[in-house]
Amino acid sequence: MTTTKPTAHHQVLDPCLLGRPVHLLHIFAAQLRDDLTQAMRLNMNRRYWGGFRVDDVQFTRFDGEQRGRWLSFAAPAGHISFSLERKVLLSVLNYRYGSSGKSDNGQAAVDEDTVRVTATEERLAVVLGQQLAGTLAGRIELNLPAVDKPADGADDGVDTEFKPAPGAPPPKGNWTITVTVADHASGATGQFWFALDKALMASVLRGLLRDRDGAKKPQAASPLAQRLQVGLTGRLASKEVLLGTLYDLQVGDVIPISLSRADVLLEDSRLFTAAVTEHKGKLCLTSFEDVE
Repeated sequence: MTTTKPTAHHQVLDPCLLGRPVHLLHIFAAQLRDDLTQAMRLNMNRRYWGGFRVDDVQFTRFDGEQRGRWLSFAAPAGHISFSLERKVLLSVLNYRYGSSGKSDNGQAAVDEDTVRVTATEERLAVVLGQQLAGTLAGRIELNLPAVDKPADGADDGVDTEFKPAPGAPPPKGNWTITVTVADHASGATGQFWFALDKALMASVLRGLLRDRDGAKKPQAASPLAQRLQVGLTGRLASKEVLLGTLYDLQVGDVIPISLSRADVLLEDSRLFTAAVTEHKGKLCLTSFEDVE
């Protein structure tokens, strides 16, 4: 009589799915939405994205449908694939190089089928991809524990790290990040997509496991606008006087100045105007308005 020992069957798991925190991906999507919104408002990016807002960010499974040209951006931590809906790209192109420089210039919506692809359009796609991929990579790194962060200064900026290369659509079923944006003026919506390689997707999930396990850094989920501190300068008034009048001033002389709206600057960039008021013996700025 012979006996047969039971054989154990071992299933090899994808490292990305260890701990199975995929149900927490909506947390990362909300963080990325805040980051993208903030990034589009920066002076260096507003010239491209000034007419848009971020409506939605979601993780989805790639259905295999071709969505225009894919670019690949290589960074020390992995590869990010990027594709931008052409109607969004043409809207950005029109906003950046249009006759009035504004998205509400009254021009009819561009029919992408009648517009030939130009070198300017292709260069712009690369620039936008570098900006957006840099924001995504920054969010992934920010969520990681210090021991898992890239060793070679990941804060060098997208110009030195993210090298564009021709890309290919991700495999069907691959996790992708779908970002929906809308034009402020027309309300028209469009999308762009990110696809992460296995290493970066694993980093996303490790960051979410860290949040789930209650590790330090609860501020990781707070919006970037609540964490980023900047120094603003309020310019209350300015007045031109003749050089001779300046030299004739004596102690006790009064220079009449009328306060209207003050300028609020970030370094040399004028961001807002504000009303000047008095509160408990102090001058204060209120009623801020954006400067376009």
